[in-house]
Amino acid sequence: NSASDQLERPCRGNAMDFSLTEEQRMICDTARKVGEKFGLDYWRERDKAKEFPGDFWKQVCEVGIGGVTLPEEFGGSDLGMLDLALAIEQLARSGGGSTIGQLFMLNPIFGGVAINQYGSEAMRAELLPPLISGDLMCCMGLTEPDAGTNSIEIKTFARPDGDGWRLNGKKHWITGTASAHKILVVARTKKRDAVERKTDGITLFLIDVEREGLSHTKIEKLGTNTLDSSAIFFDEVYIEPQELIAEVDRGWKPLLDVLNTERIVTTAGLVGTADLAIELAVNYANDRKVFGERSISSYQAIQFPLAQAYAEIQCARMMNYKAASLCDAGEAYGAESNLAKLIASQACDKATIQAMQTLGGMGYASEFHLERLWRDQRLFRFAPVSEEMILNFVAQHNLGMPRSY
Repeated sequence: NSASDQLERPCRGNAMDFSLTEEQRMICDTARKVGEKFGLDYWRERDKAKEFPGDFWKQVCEVGIGGVTLPEEFGGSDLGMLDLALAIEQLARSGGGSTIGQLFMLNPIFGGVAINQYGSEAMRAELLPPLISGDLMCCMGLTEPDAGTNSIEIKTFARPDGDGWRLNGKKHWITGTASAHKILVVARTKKRDAVERKTDGITLFLIDVEREGLSHTKIEKLGTNTLDSSAIFFDEVYIEPQELIAEVDRGWKPLLDVLNTERIVTTAGLVGTADLAIELAVNYANDRKVFGERSISSYQAIQFPLAQAYAEIQCARMMNYKAASLCDAGEAYGAESNLAKLIASQACDKATIQAMQTLGGMGYASEFHLERLWRDQRLFRFAPVSEEMILNFVAQHNLGMPRSY
């Protein structure tokens, strides 16, 4: 099916309205045109050079996609997460792959959600316009070497110092640090053993990446080469009072709002990646002939695995639309966003591997792009949340089973 065929069926929460608005069609068309302007070769070159796709992101912001969910008064469109998910799918499908989801994590989510929903009025006025225009880049410092997925056990600590704080600790696997101007830091402001509720004592700050006492080193990795991953070290970093996000010691709820929307953009990037991988495989299979005049796409051994991956990614797409629609309606959507990410990461992994298999040796060649799509998407089987932790969540909260960890 064409991209437009697959965009006919967003799910708006309980209303089950599967039609696109005219505005959403325009968003998808704009995103598709931007994505096709850069295309597969652009991303192959950026991947090889390990360069941040700054010109791509600037173009995304110039056409208004970077600020889809952010307020009109600051240059955004004041639309919803469903609109954003639709745009990300098109950008990913046009060549960028799953890295597109990461780009939107960094800026509209880590920066946009945190600043718009929980920043002061002064912070919103100062930072949202350059964020929306693409002149301000963000990242988030959450993960730590000893805490991993268990964010409550983070050790990075901010102690009071006059009107501000002094920050010490380290973060690991932080995406986009080298290209960011601001970092959303998740820190403890009360020790774990000093609070009644384990989620208390966590605070969010938005600080400059270039600041005395803050250093970072890049981590060599398998894929997502256009976005660096880094270890970050805080050594008596001073945090100014106006850099506080939300309330002191009450950062857990704002953090969840950031993380759950992060799931939606991740899934949208994976869905678009699977669409692209399947399309590349089908086109190749239709043209490739061996052992006679029949194309290899006529064989069920080629058809069935791709059809299975297609079926699974369609299910992930629908669940993500539901999560985004519930989010836009102000309803709980954590379960849906996690389920969508679980199925999308597995289905995209299956789609990219099977697409490579369809091309045989050519699937291993950079020229045909699938090896990059596979390398980049593989990260999302365990990030930004692992599938095992999602299954823990489902078992406990959806099935009513006891906590297993």
